[in-house]
Amino acid sequence: MVGIIIQARMGSHRLPGKILMDFEGKTLLNHILDRLDRLDHPVKIVIATSNLKQDDVVESFCREQNICCFRGDERNVLKRYFDCASKYQFDTIVRMTGDNPFPDIDELDRMISFHLEEKLDFSENFSVLPIGVGMEIMSYPVLQQSFENAWLPKHFEHPDEYILDHLTQYKHGISSVASEKNRPDVSLTVDTGEDYEKACYILQHACAAYVTTQRAIELSDDYERDRQSRI
Repeated sequence: MVGIIIQARMGSHRLPGKILMDFEGKTLLNHILDRLDRLDHPVKIVIATSNLKQDDVVESFCREQNICCFRGDERNVLKRYFDCASKYQFDTIVRMTGDNPFPDIDELDRMISFHLEEKLDFSENFSVLPIGVGMEIMSYPVLQQSFENAWLPKHFEHPDEYILDHLTQYKHGISSVASEKNRPDVSLTVDTGEDYEKACYILQHACAAYVTTQRAIELSDDYERDRQSRI
């Protein structure tokens, strides 16, 4: 089974509570879930949050949205992913994060096909798409190996760090994207108050229910030009 695990918690240092903040009428998590409705591949979606009291609200959100919620270690994100994937018996895991309101679902569909058809251990498109738009996929055995062999502190902070440090050991690939989307210099993630303002600007000016990556890039460039003119 292909599982999408969205890591999300309320305890952001720079923008606390961002995952449930209002982004032009919807929470950030709702934007992500609504975009995932466009996915063609059959998947199971789980929001993986921490077991801290402050994330009770995330579990409540999941209950209201009829979305599976997994709670685990706040700091050991690798363990949280492994435990979540084990519980739901995922053999293929898509990693997403709760601070990215514009994931490219068309490219995710292409990457899932690419990953399965090529029988890859690890695949990604985050290195060729704007920051916050791309994703990665790993097989369960590779995630398990990461969990069992991780030893550096950074390996536990994200589920992919051990894999990236040992990439030559795995069958891996990058899912190519169209040239107009190939803008890794553009950031469309939400990490700060300014990122929040830019995301709202994009949503306000997109004039579409689904903001494509190309349109988000254009509007991000417009926002940055406007911001520079105000400095």
